[in-house]
Amino acid sequence: MNVFGQMEEGGHQQLIFCRDRSTRLRLIIGIHDTTLGPALGGCRMWPYATEEAAVADLLRLSRGMTYKSAASGEDYGGGKAVLWGDPARDKSEALFRALGQFVAGLQGRFITGADVGTTAWDFTWTRQETEHVVALPEAWGGSGDSSLTTAFGVWHGMRACAREVWGDASLAGRTVAIQGVGKVGHHLCRHLHEDGARLVVADLESPRAERAANEFGAQVVDPGELVDVECDIFSPNGLGAVLDDDTIPRLRCRAVAGSANNQLADDLRHAAMLHERGILYAPDYVINAGGLIQVCDELRGFDRRRATARVAGIHEALLRIFAIACQRGINTQQAAAIMVEERLERWARLHRLDLGRGR
Repeated sequence: MNVFGQMEEGGHQQLIFCRDRSTRLRLIIGIHDTTLGPALGGCRMWPYATEEAAVADLLRLSRGMTYKSAASGEDYGGGKAVLWGDPARDKSEALFRALGQFVAGLQGRFITGADVGTTAWDFTWTRQETEHVVALPEAWGGSGDSSLTTAFGVWHGMRACAREVWGDASLAGRTVAIQGVGKVGHHLCRHLHEDGARLVVADLESPRAERAANEFGAQVVDPGELVDVECDIFSPNGLGAVLDDDTIPRLRCRAVAGSANNQLADDLRHAAMLHERGILYAPDYVINAGGLIQVCDELRGFDRRRATARVAGIHEALLRIFAIACQRGINTQQAAAIMVEERLERWARLHRLDLGRGR
């Protein structure tokens, strides 16, 4: 797998492989960068086909968390965990408590919570082994379902895209094609419907799409056809890598803005393809940072009004990125990376100051 080569290429600090015979746990924890603070990232449970696929997913996701935290102004680094298993079959209390013991062993260097394939309730078991868990149910002292906050942030991000493309943040009368109407996608539909947008939806699980049709009057299309739908905004809200050599030429939209992580199959090449086609791209780790902002606020002592106000700031963050891209003649993915890397460098310089602290 050339793991060290992959880590060097992505700038990762640490990759930890964890195994427990009694629970059949296979866990990998990736810590990308701790310049801003302890690594923070959810734990994904997925039946990966190979070890290589699990590692590749982990490396990419953990790097994305560093960028997401930095872009949203939070003081946490980037990390991620993947549980190699089938979430429909392999979950148990013992499994998630074993996970908690491995997280506890990192002594606060890594903080985790629910992600794809896991739920906040799964981590109530983990919490019994470690305090380094976030996004727990409200009954357990957590901030509750972060999908609500994520969808709220994506909606504000879409309004920033509308302002950039059409000069008006209103989405009234705009057609939005939503790929994936699970937890985040469904809440996003509600915001868009209330904003007066027309919705076209697709989901691999047809009951979800039918629910959106019944509640919001959405038009339902086959998942394989959504990318060809003529619309104003295309919104990926499922798994990543949906924008690639095949799908980008088929897009019939002016902007791409959604909650999915790692929407670009290749960050550099596919961001350039969108830019060349005149399609505005809202970098995923910026527009979908609402959940991260919520759990960071939870670590301070959760205040929903404060968290909601910070999430609304995604609108202004995207406008800054669009302005950088315009001023420098680059695409928005490059502009977002510049904003992130400048913040990381400023923070690193600050921490190099020796003011005699702790002596």
